[in-house]
Amino acid sequence: MKKSAEGVVRSGQKLLVLLEKYKFVLLVILTGIVLLTLPDLGGSATAREQAAAMESDGLAFDLDGLERKLADTLSRVEGAGKVSVALTVKTSTRQVLAQDASTSQKEGETEESRSTVVVSRGSGREEAVPLQQIYPQFQGALVVCEGADDPGIRLAMVEAVSALTGLGSDKISICKGK
Repeated sequence: MKKSAEGVVRSGQKLLVLLEKYKFVLLVILTGIVLLTLPDLGGSATAREQAAAMESDGLAFDLDGLERKLADTLSRVEGAGKVSVALTVKTSTRQVLAQDASTSQKEGETEESRSTVVVSRGSGREEAVPLQQIYPQFQGALVVCEGADDPGIRLAMVEAVSALTGLGSDKISICKGK
């Protein structure tokens, strides 16, 4: 019995010597295994991060939020009172994507081909490369405020909405509210 216990101790000591000798190799292997499993584990987190990045970059357009912010700002004009704003848009938000164009000539004919440029994000995911974000164009604005009976307030409202939206004064209507 004593001999088998000594054998176990010796094999344990040999194992410790081997671990000490190859600890860096084992560490590299373990790191590789962890890195291989990371794309699968973090897939949903990266999608959330991308959505948050898009919103923080201003890629998401929130018409209701813009109307609330504009109404809050206009209500601070002296004499305006309570203000509400309604905006209409002509076009929606869109992105211009990067494209790769190539031309070829065969027998006097010119052929042009275009393809969208994509970037690989790992784990087989590919994303198009955006060049430009085009925000919607406003079509008109309606501002309802308590102080609209004063021509000075009406003028201030028209100028403010025009400055913030790019609309001409003929596309902005100011009405008196209750």
